[in-house]
Amino acid sequence: MKQDYYEILGVGKNATASEIKKAYRKKAVQNHPDKNPGDKEAEERFKQAAEAYEVLSNEDKKAKYDRFGHAAFENGGAGGGFGGMNMDDIFSQFGDIFGGHFGGGFGGGFGGGSRQSRIKGSNLRIRVKLELKDILNGVTKKVKVRRQVKAPGVTYTTCTSCNGQGSVMRVTNTILGRMQTATTCPTCKGSGKIVDHRPKGADANGLITREETVEIDIPAGVTDGVQLKVSGKGNDAPGDGIPGDILVVIQEIQHDKLKREGSNLHYDLYISFSEAVLGTSKEIDTLTGKVRIKIEEGTQSGKILRLRGKGLPSLDRYGKGDLLVHLNVWTPKKLTKEQRSFFKSEGEHENFIPKPSISEKSFFEKVKDMFS
Repeated sequence: MKQDYYEILGVGKNATASEIKKAYRKKAVQNHPDKNPGDKEAEERFKQAAEAYEVLSNEDKKAKYDRFGHAAFENGGAGGGFGGMNMDDIFSQFGDIFGGHFGGGFGGGFGGGSRQSRIKGSNLRIRVKLELKDILNGVTKKVKVRRQVKAPGVTYTTCTSCNGQGSVMRVTNTILGRMQTATTCPTCKGSGKIVDHRPKGADANGLITREETVEIDIPAGVTDGVQLKVSGKGNDAPGDGIPGDILVVIQEIQHDKLKREGSNLHYDLYISFSEAVLGTSKEIDTLTGKVRIKIEEGTQSGKILRLRGKGLPSLDRYGKGDLLVHLNVWTPKKLTKEQRSFFKSEGEHENFIPKPSISEKSFFEKVKDMFS
């Protein structure tokens, strides 16, 4: 089981942003790789602290975590997770919280050297269509993507323009004096490497385009428009950079009979006037197969039957929604002479005169109950 983010940083749930930042800084210093060379456990604690801080320092992500826990970030759904990231990427992303305490940059202090942040390849964005039955249980989809990868045989050498740093210093004269700024190296685009040997068919960065099949694990309960992340399956970066990600946008295919509303499903069932009067049983479709429901005699049009647990799971995996069956009494548009005579003769009978009781809820009360 994944450790609680608050426990990792050693703070309470009511901790302020400043307290969270201070706690992360303390944990990161204790477990910094330069301070604990070769200690894999310290490196893992360092990554866990970075992951916890990435979530708890962001108001939106913190709110989701407080509500749903780790389930909110599974499969990259909300962004979070450093387990597969390179240490340099963590240094690059969070180095600013240390200011100049470690010689001007996080990762450059204890060992006395400087770390060159590895650039990341570009992300790919794809759209995956899902039916409700896929959303019910979760599904693994295999999709083909065209991504840029390093060409076989390509070699790189240190960029001579920046000496492998990925950035160059520029000095400009201003009214305040000479200003020195660091900018991305225009030669290597920040990678610190340039192509030494470029195989035939490769581009200027030593990359070729290749089609690959990627497996995407989609959790149960996703909704239309949700974006998932498959780490490391995007385009490669030149040199020793790390691959980008695949961003998966979920598109829900509309069911022909079931309408979705959050984790609840709605089903419109039409019954005849005689069935409403006498009562009957009907077979309806659900995502797990057909079920038979009983309709009591004297059922009024608009009555809603609730089948608990027959809806969809929520993304936080806390229970399932319900299937709401809306009963609609079908009024015939054409009558035979005998039928018309019957309703004319019986229409004035007291049984046919509307007399809603207190227990008969109005349309607005039914809508209110649905959302309560």
